Amino acid sequence: MLNDLTAASLTRFHDDMLANAEWPAVQPLGERPGAWFWIEANHRYNTLLWNEEDKARRTDVSPSEIAACKRLIDQYNQKRNDAVEAIDEAILDALEDSEPESNARLNSETAGAMIDRLSILSLKIFHMREQTQRVDAGPEHIAKCSDKLQRLLVQRQDLGACFDQLLADAQQGRAYFKVYRQFKMYNDPALNPYLYGAQQRAVAGGVAT
Repeated sequence: MLNDLTAASLTRFHDDMLANAEWPAVQPLGERPGAWFWIEANHRYNTLLWNEEDKARRTDVSPSEIAACKRLIDQYNQKRNDAVEAIDEAILDALEDSEPESNARLNSETAGAMIDRLSILSLKIFHMREQTQRVDAGPEHIAKCSDKLQRLLVQRQDLGACFDQLLADAQQGRAYFKVYRQFKMYNDPALNPYLYGAQQRAVAGGVAT
């Protein structure tokens, strides 16, 4: 499974999805093997997040519409993080026969987190390239966006090289990483005091009556 999991294949996959005019609203999650199912899910939720973040900046709509956007952002962000953890689990399963050496380094950033960053970079590149192609923008705007686009491409190339190196080192036992749980406490009714506090007040109010 890891043989086809490279920075080049990830970049191609991310870019191809964004080039699809139906992505991500219509196209369903595909039946992909191993980590690729969750790579697609992660990219989908990053794309949905991007779109909602744009909508949430509007000033010509009602506060209720912005609130709805914020709730979707929370939902998508949770699912995006869940997908990152699932990516790491799938990759570590594929690495189960690669025992880390006694002096292997612990990589603080997981492979899933790097894939997540590559997905986000693909979105930045896609939308920055759109800015360089605007016919309603002036030459100064086009020049600034073209410069930013080149920097983003370099960033993605650098991150991709680090990703390939991590997987190569992990397969050879020179490096390892762990699944790091995000524990988004604000999304958990049992951990967010504003949520469990409201429940407690509702129960207390019911008892008082």
